[in-house]
Amino acid sequence: AAHGDRKMEEYGRFLALLASSLLVGFVSVILSLVWVFHYREGLSWDGSAGEFNWHPVLIITGFVFIQGIAIIVYRLPWTWKCSKLLMKFIHAGLNTTAMILAIVSMVAVFDFHNASNIPNMYSLHSWIGLTAVIFYCLQLFLGFAVFLLPFAPVHLRAALMPIHVYSGLTIFATVIATALMGITEKLIFALKNPAYSASPPEATLVNCLGLLLVIFGSLILWMASRPHWRRPPEENAKILSPIGATPEGTEVESTMTNSSNADKSDLRSNTEAARKQNIKFDEAGQRSTM
Repeated sequence: AAHGDRKMEEYGRFLALLASSLLVGFVSVILSLVWVFHYREGLSWDGSAGEFNWHPVLIITGFVFIQGIAIIVYRLPWTWKCSKLLMKFIHAGLNTTAMILAIVSMVAVFDFHNASNIPNMYSLHSWIGLTAVIFYCLQLFLGFAVFLLPFAPVHLRAALMPIHVYSGLTIFATVIATALMGITEKLIFALKNPAYSASPPEATLVNCLGLLLVIFGSLILWMASRPHWRRPPEENAKILSPIGATPEGTEVESTMTNSSNADKSDLRSNTEAARKQNIKFDEAGQRSTM
């Protein structure tokens, strides 16, 4: 009974974090729209400042919010009964959407710069931002090739999974850092009279937007790095696997046994060997966040 209570408590904690991150992400998108419509020139696609404004809106909507949801989608407990393959498609689909929005948002900036004779790619923001987009495209392409298509051998998937996870989380964190740089740069450029240093309402609003992006990122990274919220290994592998594909259960998640799903007391034994085994299991659980 105590074990059941603990599971319910964990489930409640997960739901609270999920609701918080969805709320913070949603409010961030709204604030970006308030910023460009209320304080800036709105949205357009004609080489004017209104075209540039697609950049913050689409980055926050796609590259931050949608990417964040894509990262934690495997951890939603009510999807654990769904086929792993379906969840992979949802994960890949959300990331693809985020990538398209990020690319459109970059086209908007280059377009605006060229129309206004502003040089491209001179700022640190642009260097790191373009790097993040390139690595994101690479990550997506490799993810499709290795994890979604049924051709990659199991040992390759197992070897690449920790790298895939690490790269995904690193790109996500880098995107948020880059967004903060972009916000700062835009405020310094745009706020002349009154200046940024005079703290006009726009400055306060957009500083708060930056804070929300940090909070959103922290919540997503926390949810993605807790070993006990991992999707459990597939039990009914045979039924769920596509014809001719490797059964899902033989994939990496079943090799990385997650000891926090089993009762700790069952695993504990006085022998040194069992203790070492336990530590090894825990490390695998920590490393794999899928």
